[in-house]
Amino acid sequence: MTATQHPADRFVSPDGVYLLSHSVGLPPIDARSRAVSDHFGPWETNPSDAWPAWLETIERFRIALATLLNSTSSSFCPQPNVSSGLTKVLGALPISRAGRRPTVLMTEDAFPSLGYVCQKLGLDVRYIGRAEDTLDARVWASHLDGVDVVLITHVHSNTGQLIPVAEVAALADERAITSIVDVAQSVGVIPIDLEAWNADVVIGSCVKWLCGGPGAGWLWAHPDLVDRCEPVDVGWFSHEDPFEFDIHQFRYAPDALRFWGGTPSVVAPAIAAHSIELIHEIGVEHIRRHNLELTDRLIEGLEGLVVSPLAHHQRSGTIIADPESATDAVGVAFRNAGIAVDHRPSGFRLSPHIYTSADDIDATIACVRSIAS
Repeated sequence: MTATQHPADRFVSPDGVYLLSHSVGLPPIDARSRAVSDHFGPWETNPSDAWPAWLETIERFRIALATLLNSTSSSFCPQPNVSSGLTKVLGALPISRAGRRPTVLMTEDAFPSLGYVCQKLGLDVRYIGRAEDTLDARVWASHLDGVDVVLITHVHSNTGQLIPVAEVAALADERAITSIVDVAQSVGVIPIDLEAWNADVVIGSCVKWLCGGPGAGWLWAHPDLVDRCEPVDVGWFSHEDPFEFDIHQFRYAPDALRFWGGTPSVVAPAIAAHSIELIHEIGVEHIRRHNLELTDRLIEGLEGLVVSPLAHHQRSGTIIADPESATDAVGVAFRNAGIAVDHRPSGFRLSPHIYTSADDIDATIACVRSIAS
């Protein structure tokens, strides 16, 4: 990125105002060409040696994540999505092999996939109710008795709440409870330092704020936990030496790749590696400052209609606006004005990224005001 080039110029620019980065981030302008080069290049030009080139691409994906999140690449394992990563980890934990049903604590506002995984694995799931203040670590502490795993959603997608992960993970560590953190709605817009968190497992994806498209999920496992985990859903890429090809000798990979499985996708990590590198080049701290400036502008302009947290330390990258009885009319007005948002029972979700401008925010505010008047 040149000194005079604005970060927004590095991403595609659809018509209208785009505020859906909590759902699908905009791709870098050269994402298509990079995917062709990294994925199709070896396949087309030298297919007999494609796998070494593809594995280099996947290692680049792991290194990009490690650089962004302050860790080592050996602690990351590609996954197709968050649900897959959670399934692999929960089934591999020592407590899951102890002949009893582990107890998992999560919030009712967590993304439903997390609950689905725990239920179908036969785990005992406890929920912190929606009426409780999950922004307060003391609320989490009051629910930890008898818990084996605490599943922390860093950002609740439907409320815009930013959960104090470090505090909750520390509480779990004091009680020898395994902590798993879902960062799908935060990574790329909220600065994350995995070393500072000291969680046991972190799972995420690249389709949202990382602008890396679907299929590039991942899990991070603390080195102290990896050796104690024995995944059941394995494949040749979970092996210490995938190309050994001895059916009688399975040995777990010594690092997080033991969670991998069978033949992996290459195109998704190829696309995502490039976008993660771009996000890191721009700087998540810079993206966060820009996001806070624009969400401050939204909060001021929407005149009391914001129902998500207002304080910076409790606010995610997404503002939830509930225009009360005018929701249907505002939805039509947004579409007519070319403003891309979405609607959940909690309200409209508005997510400004680095490619969002102050003019975009002002157009959004004017749209809401036109209906309110």
